[in-house]
Amino acid sequence: MNVSKTLTDMVPLSNGIQMPQHGFGVYKITEMKELERAVHKALEVGYRSFDTAQMYQNEGLLGEILHQSSFARKDLFITTKINNGNQGYDQTLFTFEQSLADLQLSQLDLLLVHWPSEKHFFETWRAFEQLYEEKMVRAIGVCNFQMHHLEKLKTKANMMPMVNQIEVHPYLIQTELREYLNENQIAVEAWRPLARGKILNEPILEELSQRYNKTPAQIVLRWQLQQDSIFIPKSSTPARIEENTNIYEFELTMEEMNKISSLNKNLRTGPDPDKVYPTI
Repeated sequence: MNVSKTLTDMVPLSNGIQMPQHGFGVYKITEMKELERAVHKALEVGYRSFDTAQMYQNEGLLGEILHQSSFARKDLFITTKINNGNQGYDQTLFTFEQSLADLQLSQLDLLLVHWPSEKHFFETWRAFEQLYEEKMVRAIGVCNFQMHHLEKLKTKANMMPMVNQIEVHPYLIQTELREYLNENQIAVEAWRPLARGKILNEPILEELSQRYNKTPAQIVLRWQLQQDSIFIPKSSTPARIEENTNIYEFELTMEEMNKISSLNKNLRTGPDPDKVYPTI
């Protein structure tokens, strides 16, 4: 268990690339002023990692905001994802070029397959490997892959994903999958780390909130941090963006960590990958 102390902490990926552990999600923030306000606040309070996707329809907005900022490209870590409808070898390569142009980048830090596709499973990954070999991306990975997807990928892949972005929060701790990822040197990245707020009224979180003088959300993000997840909370509220960074001056005990983990219900707030998989 890592008891990380700063917002600038990095997680080493299997290829040696250092990825910020605590990133900022911009899921479906598509209004320029709202996104500009959120990203500027995120940069101000110390975020350097930004997670978007073709599906979010804001790559161009994010690219413009970051391009106009005072921060050097080398100090930022940018992730995007290939949309379900854009999978397949040729379409992945074509739409990646558009994403790169929209983000105003010459090289992407991390490219992810958004959902496993039955139809384009290997062709999409072949395109990812090509982009990596051509140094168009610094790291490649997947989202929402279960163990059987990764075992299938192993049969033809030249390299395995460096990251698997999955839904993880106290109602869905995914212990078996996380252990598999750790054993295979695939970094765990938690999306929807606060379960859209569904967990925040749990008595144990309220108890710990009072003990540490923190909000329930801060308690959950500290839990994510200490179990070594990369995590990407999303907010467009400046006060909450700053609040989400104030999790580094306290430490949960192992007993408290276990109590939070015991809230597990195997409850998804997003789609089940095995139900999405056969449809794309």
